[in-house]
Amino acid sequence: MSIKDNLLRIKSSLPENVTLVAVSKTKPVSDLMQAYDAGQRVFGENKIQEMTGKWEEMPKDIEWHMIGHVQTNKVKYMAAYVTLIHGVDSLKLLEEINKQAKKHNRVIDCLLQVYIADEESKFGLDENELSELLNSEVYRSLQNIKVVGLMGMATFTDDHEQIRKEFQYLKSIFDKFPQFTTLSMGMSGDYQLAIECGSTMVRIGSSIFGGR
Repeated sequence: MSIKDNLLRIKSSLPENVTLVAVSKTKPVSDLMQAYDAGQRVFGENKIQEMTGKWEEMPKDIEWHMIGHVQTNKVKYMAAYVTLIHGVDSLKLLEEINKQAKKHNRVIDCLLQVYIADEESKFGLDENELSELLNSEVYRSLQNIKVVGLMGMATFTDDHEQIRKEFQYLKSIFDKFPQFTTLSMGMSGDYQLAIECGSTMVRIGSSIFGGR
């Protein structure tokens, strides 16, 4: 199956309200252009330098999503063009994104990452930290960022019931914030389950581009 065939097959299986982020990390521009030529306009990267290189080379109607863990000192490299930052897990990071967005006279959309997995390695806020952040004076003062929703990563396991519970938990938190429009959860292995649980944005890489 070609990248185009994979992409069109996945797209045809997604409900209309679900956005597909093609996870293109480590893949060459030629692969991304095959997806682009098949109509894909939203790409997700997890390394800012790699994403910036691709942004410089590729058509300018692409939405670039930063889906990896973000270090504050790297925000400046993507502030001019990034469309959505998925994994925001601290007020300090939001402040830095705000500061860099202001330099470019932009408002950058962000998703707050909620910790839902049964694993120590994942990043994210718990429900209390999320509420504290959203109710803080500092957060309210930030004019150049817009938190548009939540993002979470389920435990890496074959236990579908556990994954379902984690996704449902994240959806229940999401539902408490009517101002949020985007719920980013689900990857190649579990995106159908994530959609069943209310995801509006899925991050799919290997099922489109093949293995790393």
